[in-house]
Amino acid sequence: MKNLLIYPELKELIKAEDWNTFKEICEELHPAEIAELISVVEPQEVWKFLENLDLARRTEIFIHLDLDLQTEIAEILDRKKLAELLTEMPADDRVDLFKKFPEEKQELILPALAQAEREDIRRLASYPERSAGSIMTSEYVSIPEDITVAEAINRIRLEAPQKETIYYSYIINNKRQLIGFVSITDLILANPGSLVKDVMHEEIIYANVDEDQETVARKIQMYDLIALPVINGNNVLVGIITHDDALDVITQEHTEDMEKLMAIAGSHEAGVYLKTSSLKHFKNRSVWIISLAALGLVSGMIIHSFENTLSNLMILALYMPMVADTGGNTGSQSATVVVRALALREISFADVLKVLWKEFKISVLLAAVLGILSYIKVLFLSANSEIPLGFSLQKIGFVIGLALSLQVITATLIGAILPLIASKFKLDPAVVASPALTTVVDITGLLIYFTTAKILLGI
Repeated sequence: MKNLLIYPELKELIKAEDWNTFKEICEELHPAEIAELISVVEPQEVWKFLENLDLARRTEIFIHLDLDLQTEIAEILDRKKLAELLTEMPADDRVDLFKKFPEEKQELILPALAQAEREDIRRLASYPERSAGSIMTSEYVSIPEDITVAEAINRIRLEAPQKETIYYSYIINNKRQLIGFVSITDLILANPGSLVKDVMHEEIIYANVDEDQETVARKIQMYDLIALPVINGNNVLVGIITHDDALDVITQEHTEDMEKLMAIAGSHEAGVYLKTSSLKHFKNRSVWIISLAALGLVSGMIIHSFENTLSNLMILALYMPMVADTGGNTGSQSATVVVRALALREISFADVLKVLWKEFKISVLLAAVLGILSYIKVLFLSANSEIPLGFSLQKIGFVIGLALSLQVITATLIGAILPLIASKFKLDPAVVASPALTTVVDITGLLIYFTTAKILLGI
């Protein structure tokens, strides 16, 4: 849906206060589509649309709005309307919005909520950011082990409207410890008179409340789960994480890895490019770029130290960019696959020798192909070039091809080992790998290039 195409119509609806037409539109569209539709207007105008809907429909649309827009709308609502909205929201969405409020607003709104919602917000908001506890919801179905299947189904039927998902029901003992789970399919197919403990699954995939959110999201992805139970240190069930929240986490983590790989600092939130000011973008990008530009002066010093080599054989200068670019490309490929493997817990620093051996074999094959191609390229492009006495184009081409091959091997190994070293010292591999890689590969490439030429050509 292209919001900009209907922006004038939205403004006309607001101006004419034609809420009936808007209600008709809402009946035809999914809440997510409606949220996208109205998010192009001002927060006050968004609320004008929403307050003319019943509370349930209003909340369904509201939770699909961007969190920043939700916060802006909350700022213009009075205490009573905001409390109604928060009460109707799912627990995890509610606490996300609540944590966006300044402390004074939090203290103002809490007394307006029922005790159950108030305690739920306080509990969920207490968990550290980026932990499983910070993204879980308390709206899950739990049933005791000693009731019948028929009783369990009746309980689920009564609780379903207030729960985020009812596909899984979690079995707890009298201490609220997680001991198993059943799916709605299990219950429907079981004998109504059977006890729940006789049909439950005891092998449970779960997360600890302090576990990293990315690890938890990967579990949901790996095991194809609709939801994942979350327990505390005493094995007490405290919440669940649903697949939609896991998808949000994976999107956020992917955005973070991509931006860190390109040396971009900041919060790494998804979908905020246009909302972030140019000055903020500048601050996020400038630190690494300026630092590496300063470090890049080393490259200039290397070229300067080999000034005599260049002056004796200017043809070498023509192929410097080719060697540098090829090294950068192969190093970046190696770094990317290693960072990805580290992120997915496929490898660790303990596998450093295995990784380097694998990358070495790959780099040798690449070096052989690229070295031959570069040799042919030199012969073809420089066929009519003036070659100083004592040198031949074939020998120069061989030297350039050999230097490029050595650069491919070293760049690949550097690209593999930098993120591994970063992980060993508890640094972010994505941050260290890409920004530092380019500069390091440039420096090593120039040293290899000129040293090879000086030794083999005798200049």
